[in-house]
Amino acid sequence: MEAFVLLPDHLHCLWTLPEGDADYSSRWRDIKKYASQEFLFPPGTQNAWQRGFWEHVIRDENDWQRHMDYIHYNPVKHGWTKAPRHWEWSSFRQCVQKGWYELDWGTQHTPDIADMNWE
Repeated sequence: MEAFVLLPDHLHCLWTLPEGDADYSSRWRDIKKYASQEFLFPPGTQNAWQRGFWEHVIRDENDWQRHMDYIHYNPVKHGWTKAPRHWEWSSFRQCVQKGWYELDWGTQHTPDIADMNWE
């Protein structure tokens, strides 16, 4: 899993699956089960997962970056936090440690993901 963000009613992930493996359903089931058991959500929220899932095969490096940005900005988009670095249930800080993002990314301006709506 290269990136993830867990919100009270949905989550986003970016995976690299083994070649020839396309068993998305089993992975989503296991991830939702694990997240439901292991994570405590902010007060006043419900853990009501949305049904189903949406899959997308990454086409190129630009597509990968746009998905990474969308995932990490999602808590800000939904009003759960003011900055990606403040959302505890995200891979954002690990990506900062890898040098993929600056710690203040997403605080100076809205990332160029306005045309993306994958909820």
